[in-house]
Amino acid sequence: MKRIGILGGTFNPIHIGHLVIAQMVQEKMRLDKIIFVPCYLPPHKSNAGILPAAYRFHMVRLAIQDNPLFDVSGVEIQRKGKSYTIETLQYFRKNFSPSTQLYFIMGGDMLTGLRRWKGIKDIFKIVTFIVVKRPGSSIKKLGFSYHLIDGPGIDISSSFLRNRIAHGKTTKYLVPDAVDTYINKHRLFKS
Repeated sequence: MKRIGILGGTFNPIHIGHLVIAQMVQEKMRLDKIIFVPCYLPPHKSNAGILPAAYRFHMVRLAIQDNPLFDVSGVEIQRKGKSYTIETLQYFRKNFSPSTQLYFIMGGDMLTGLRRWKGIKDIFKIVTFIVVKRPGSSIKKLGFSYHLIDGPGIDISSSFLRNRIAHGKTTKYLVPDAVDTYINKHRLFKS
């Protein structure tokens, strides 16, 4: 039985925090693969300042190119429109063997709004949740089961990186070298 993790996000840009979390989850849960899924348009965020999907997809591809246990899917980008988790998970459920166990990886900060997600009852039937807890945060008991993993003490956000770039500061060591080169080459996030 295969065990596949799905890690969705805007990845605007992808950074080492995303990669470290994915690696920790893969090891702890003994997943066969983690699939990064860049969204086309996030349903719960403003789209201001979000790079076109093709740039974000390419940065994810560059970031994970050296890890054979990581893959990237363009399913949400190809679908266009708002990216709803239920539609993506239904796609993966349909395209993997019924014996494949699917896991959805999410940050603990997303738990409070989870009950309002489109199709949440069906999501619960498709995947097992893996919740990554930030150091120092607490997670209340919820009415469903999930695996809780303590996240690394890396406090990096994509908005922090965009702000650094806009102010002419480097992202070296905060994003993989190939992503840093790509951002600079294409002058992404410059104000």
